[in-house]
Amino acid sequence: MAGSSDMARIPFKRIRERAAQRKGGEKVLASLLPKKPDQKALARLGDDRVLSEMACRVFSAGFVWEVIDKKWPGFEEAFLDFNPKRLLFQPAEFWEKLASDKRIVRNPQKIRSVRENAKFVTEIAAEHGSFGKFLADWPADDQAGLLDVLARRGSRLGGHSGQYLLRFLGWDAFVLSGDVLLCLRDAGVPLSASATSKKDLRAAQAQLNAWREESGLPMTHVSRICALSIGENHDVARLKEIMQL
Repeated sequence: MAGSSDMARIPFKRIRERAAQRKGGEKVLASLLPKKPDQKALARLGDDRVLSEMACRVFSAGFVWEVIDKKWPGFEEAFLDFNPKRLLFQPAEFWEKLASDKRIVRNPQKIRSVRENAKFVTEIAAEHGSFGKFLADWPADDQAGLLDVLARRGSRLGGHSGQYLLRFLGWDAFVLSGDVLLCLRDAGVPLSASATSKKDLRAAQAQLNAWREESGLPMTHVSRICALSIGENHDVARLKEIMQL
């Protein structure tokens, strides 16, 4: 983690006040925050639901999310309800046919990632009891380390895909969106232009951890409040429409 010399000069209390002022008060701000993460629910998560969310994040990357959401029942059918072990038993012909299956987005590389991630999920489940238990047991202050596991052992789960995956699965995750990065930079956290290196991720992690400890809030709330405190001040009604995280 970054040392104390890298810590921001701005307390989180001021960032929260700024976000509330921009959005019309504390009550409105609270209505824009995601649900608090539930560790017990995370530990009970089925491996099929984990693989389903992995596939959803992979297919949504660089694509219009609404289109993927509308087609998702077809994805569930085509990929056998994302049962990892069942998918791993399928012959090569099964995967070849998916490349022309109109129920899904026919991207051969992303289709291949489902098979690779079925293997990843199955291996983690064998090591930890289930993928959900693995996530629930991971240290809350080390998202950077967890993202590294997803990137190394999973398929197409690096970068923002891994961050959104954790958020959608219910892990208490930050998402380094443009506005969150702007908030961190504004507070004095040293980040490179691209902010994609492991060093940048650790620096962001250290500051967000400090703000979480200061505020007593879940990381999901710290991350969202940071995003709402700076950048373009989007209309609240529109934000409620598009914020699914």
